[in-house]
Amino acid sequence: MAVERVREGEPPAAVIASYGFCRTTIYKWLCLASGPGGGLRALRSSPATGRPRRLTGRQERQVFRWVNGKDPRQYGLDFGLWTRGVIAELIAQRYGVRLGLTAVGALLARLDLTPQKPLQRAYQRDPAAIEAWRRERYPAIARQAEAVGGEVFFWDESAFRADAVRGRTWGVRGRTPVVERPGQSQSISAASVVNAKGAFWYCTYEGGLTADLFVQLRRRMMHKRAKPVHLVVYGLPAHKTMQVREYVASTAGRLTRHFLPGYAPELNPDELVWSHVKRTGVARAPLRKGEPLREKIDAQLAALKRSPGLVRSFFMGPSVAYIMDG
Repeated sequence: MAVERVREGEPPAAVIASYGFCRTTIYKWLCLASGPGGGLRALRSSPATGRPRRLTGRQERQVFRWVNGKDPRQYGLDFGLWTRGVIAELIAQRYGVRLGLTAVGALLARLDLTPQKPLQRAYQRDPAAIEAWRRERYPAIARQAEAVGGEVFFWDESAFRADAVRGRTWGVRGRTPVVERPGQSQSISAASVVNAKGAFWYCTYEGGLTADLFVQLRRRMMHKRAKPVHLVVYGLPAHKTMQVREYVASTAGRLTRHFLPGYAPELNPDELVWSHVKRTGVARAPLRKGEPLREKIDAQLAALKRSPGLVRSFFMGPSVAYIMDG
């Protein structure tokens, strides 16, 4: 538009001033427009190429494969977490290309990789046993329960403390907020069983779980229960004692035990129950002065028992999808 106005007779200085550009800019535009074979088409904007990328597309995809689900120690590095420095070091080793931390961060962003807090899993895990549980053992348990008109339940225990600080709060950058808590803490333990149909049973108790207490809790769980129960538990010492085995045998088939693979808590949907309870209970509505923790936990678990739809939703997590598939 500026060039056309000059060609129509307006002074170049007045035209460029009306657009707010530097006085000499108009003369560059006029020079481009009057060049051979140019005209106004010479003024069209074109994307700047910028500095070319140091890695090829194939190499960038390989970086994604390195990071996605892998461990730096698998590539001969000493650190078990991916950082920009570790990734830069691996790129330098494999491709001879030195990238700064900012460039590595931009590369990871293009690859849709973000910094995340990793889940921690025990190195003693047996992947083959976990896969066998998903594909063979649990489907066999489900068929066995169905054959006798029974139900499969998952058992788990948890502990609660009134002074546990969960979640996050806001504060000034670089200054960690301080949350005051009562000097005398309250604690309570709880156990529950859950199944895919939305059934939920729970109890609370003081202290840790012993074999005697485990048998007592099972008696309470089985009281007036008409259908046979196939109970899936962890292989904790209190779950495997002679006393427990004798009680299971005394039920004459009404109660059958099954043990999850070791170090695989994600296979138990009851873990998701406790995660929900701890994120939404005392964590969201802290205890008032003098309020008993046990009453608070009992009330929350009772509300959960009245919500079978919520209980069923815990079986939709990816780690426990095998239950619904079976």
